[in-house]
Amino acid sequence: MNKQFKNLTIRSVIFIMAAISFAACGNTDKNKQNKATDEATAPEKSTEAETEETPDMLFKNKDGQVISLKSLKGKVVFINFWATWCPPCIQEMPSINKLKQTFKGNDNIEFIMVDVDNKIEQSTAFMEENKYDLPVYTPASNIPPDYLGEAIPTTVVLDKNGDMVGRMEGGRDYSDEGIIKGLTELLEK
Repeated sequence: MNKQFKNLTIRSVIFIMAAISFAACGNTDKNKQNKATDEATAPEKSTEAETEETPDMLFKNKDGQVISLKSLKGKVVFINFWATWCPPCIQEMPSINKLKQTFKGNDNIEFIMVDVDNKIEQSTAFMEENKYDLPVYTPASNIPPDYLGEAIPTTVVLDKNGDMVGRMEGGRDYSDEGIIKGLTELLEK
């Protein structure tokens, strides 16, 4: 009987840990999603926000090449913070891949998929296995909390000036026409 109780306790702990992981993985609160969608499609930010210096962040790819956000000024930048163990992250990948394909050939937009676990080999293998054309990076500097808060997936969109114009927590369908339209408008500015 004692062994059965021990096995039951171990199973309970594993179940609770899995539930916590899923809960922390993505925020699905509708109010936050709606606010994030509004922020992503808003054409302009207030002048107070525009005067703040955009932080520079560094990201490294599997070949060890480092890119900085400041070097991408003049381009629209789509940054997705994710991990291979995160179900909402995995669920939104096909739509992000489709979104990237929508802008294929446009050199004025960059997609940066940031593996927050710093497991570049694992995340690169994931992209290859699923035949996604998404460039994987790991953080090579600190990520400010206004970019990556407490949930993944989190997506940040920067305009050509390097200003954050959208921040979305939780999984979503990035092949949505509203998102495509918003990015297209940013590219045309």
